[in-house]
Amino acid sequence: MAGLKTWFDQKWVDIGSKKKDGSFSKCGRSKQKADAKRKYPKCVPLAKTTRMTESQRASAVKRKRAAGNTGPKPTNVATFKKRKRAFIGGII
Repeated sequence: MAGLKTWFDQKWVDIGSKKKDGSFSKCGRSKQKADAKRKYPKCVPLAKTTRMTESQRASAVKRKRAAGNTGPKPTNVATFKKRKRAFIGGII
C-alpha cells in the first residue's frame, strides 16, 4: 500500500508545542512525568505544518484541546475547519 507507506514515512510534529528556535516537538507524549503535564498533542505532518499560517495552527490546537479526551482512544479533530458556504439567492 503506497498510501500507508507514505503516511509512515512522513515526519509528524506536534503543532501545539513550538520550540524557541521555531521548530516543533515530535508527535506524541511519553509516559514521563514531564510529558504527562503537556496538553493534548495536535499532530500534523511537517510538510502540512509549513504550509499553514500561524492562525490556522492556533485554531487547530484550540479545537483539539477543547474536544478533550473522552475515552481510551485519542479524539480526532480536523486540521482545517470547514468553511461555511455563503448563501446565494436571498431569503428562503
